[in-house]
Parts: sequence; structure tokens; C-alpha cells
Amino acid sequence: MFLGVSGASANTLVSTSPISGSTLSISPTNVTVTGNVTLIADAPDANSITVTDPNGVRVDDGTIMISDVSATVGIRPHVETGMYTVTYFLLSEGEIPLEGSFTFKYQAPSVISTANPTPEPTQSQTPASSSWGTNFFVILLLLLAVLVTIGLS
Repeated sequence: MFLGVSGASANTLVSTSPISGSTLSISPTNVTVTGNVTLIADAPDANSITVTDPNGVRVDDGTIMISDVSATVGIRPHVETGMYTVTYFLLSEGEIPLEGSFTFKYQAPSVISTANPTPEPTQSQTPASSSWGTNFFVILLLLLAVLVTIGLS
């Protein structure tokens, strides 16, 4: 009955960030590959994720962080428009390695402008002027408080 059930399952790709085939207008700071089996974190040299720009130049920083079923590598800010290729090889314990590649497109902004703030003069705040009525009311309250204190004692 149990002969048809296998104890091991193949490690398959679950998701990527950025999403495979997507077009980005903001340069990502990292690339994440997520599988369905826990990855081996003890073998940093055996795992690899490389990101190359449209000219084939490597733009990742080479530092891979393994967290359970996900692996992340940092990348330098993109400046060139085009297709970026991510190639990955990740080991999982007792499983076939998770390996493959995907692409995403980065569309650099046509004009990068910085906002030059223009200072605006502030309106001078004049202190609130006290009126005779307010002063009289406060003095009256103080006198009543003194009378209540004398009456209670």
C-alpha cells in the first residue's frame, strides 16, 4: 500500500522576486528565489545566484542569504535599460538541487530630475493678546478658589 508513496519530493521553484518576465521601473535592491524544500545554509560556496545586465556584466554582490526555502542575493542599482538574467543553483538536503534561470526587464527612467525646493516665507506668529474680560474671569476664579478653601478649612 505504501510502495506508491515517495518520501522525497523534487525541489521546484515556487516564486521569484522580481517576478520572472516582469518589467520594473524602479531598480531592485535584491533578487530572491523561493523553492518548496528547505535549502542548505551550511554550504555558502555551493549555492549561487548570479545576476547579469544586458551586456552580460555581473551586477550582484555575491552575498547569498539563505532563509528556510528562500535564497536572496543583493544587487547594485541598475542604470541600464534592458533584460537582466538571474541564474541560480541552490542545494537542498537530500534533494535534487534547485537550478535554473529567469529574466526580468528594467526600464530606466528617461529623465532623472531632482526636486529643487523653493523656500516659502513663514507668516510671523503674533502672541495672542489677552483681553480685559479674560483677565477678570481668571481673577474671579482665583478668588472663588480662595473662598472655597477658607470655607472648607
